[in-house]
Amino acid sequence: MLNDLLDIKYPIIQGGMANIATGKFAAAVSNAGALGVIATGGFSADEVREHIRETRELTDKPFGVNVMLMHREVAEIAKIIAEERVSVVTTGAGDPSPYVEMWKNAGIKVIPVVAASALAKRMERAGADAIIAEGTESGGHVGELTTMALVPQVIETVSLPVIAAGGIASGGQLLAAFALGAIGAQVGTILLASPECPIHENYKQAIIAAHDRGTTVTGRAAGAPVRALKNRMTQEYQRLEKDGTDKEALEELTLGALRRAVYDGDTKMGSMMAGQVAGQIKTIRPVSEILATLMAELEDAKKRVASL
Repeated sequence: MLNDLLDIKYPIIQGGMANIATGKFAAAVSNAGALGVIATGGFSADEVREHIRETRELTDKPFGVNVMLMHREVAEIAKIIAEERVSVVTTGAGDPSPYVEMWKNAGIKVIPVVAASALAKRMERAGADAIIAEGTESGGHVGELTTMALVPQVIETVSLPVIAAGGIASGGQLLAAFALGAIGAQVGTILLASPECPIHENYKQAIIAAHDRGTTVTGRAAGAPVRALKNRMTQEYQRLEKDGTDKEALEELTLGALRRAVYDGDTKMGSMMAGQVAGQIKTIRPVSEILATLMAELEDAKKRVASL
């Protein structure tokens, strides 16, 4: 189980959500029993170090850092993580192979996020300790395969432990991940609607108001698909995509859009990244309650299945 691998209470990893997953938020998640994760997307290398040190002041539990490998300061961030000897590194948007040996020499567990089996196999060869298989149901940057299709295929491809991500916001969905062969889950959207999450209140209320078809994917034409709540920005982006607008103009539309949503509460032209499970989230609750409920629902789901 993931909790045994990472020495945490629950078999849950918090997603490394850019501009959202601060040191304070990661500490709150770790204190609540999951693995809190600091994002590097949206932060400078120096800020990442500050977030790591802040997390250490706020929790004595394990926590991790998510490295967005397209970050312009990725080499410096990778070095800082090794120097600070965090418990876990998760990675996304690239190949972490150049940094894996350095991290492992520092005693850090390396768990890349993948959206396809071929990348999972490459990460196994690079020395990863486990794999996060993230389905297209998730928020933010996504692949094409659903979680239910991706997870078992990754498990068949590698000999490493596999963690499921994308579309998990209830105990039943968590049990499904275990049934597929995963050792745990990574969650993100379900944690957005919490007092500890630093996103703007407007963003939280938009999550709560979302329905089952409340998200959409932009950026497929540019080769960088992103799932977010539907709003004026996503509609305009998709219109421009359909009209064949060049990549630079599309990037101009989304420049700073996530920060506008997170910090300014711009629900019209901001990018409110969220997964398809947003429609399941109805209230703002403390992280500890969200996680405890998830695990209680898991036990209920086990009983339901056992009675079949």
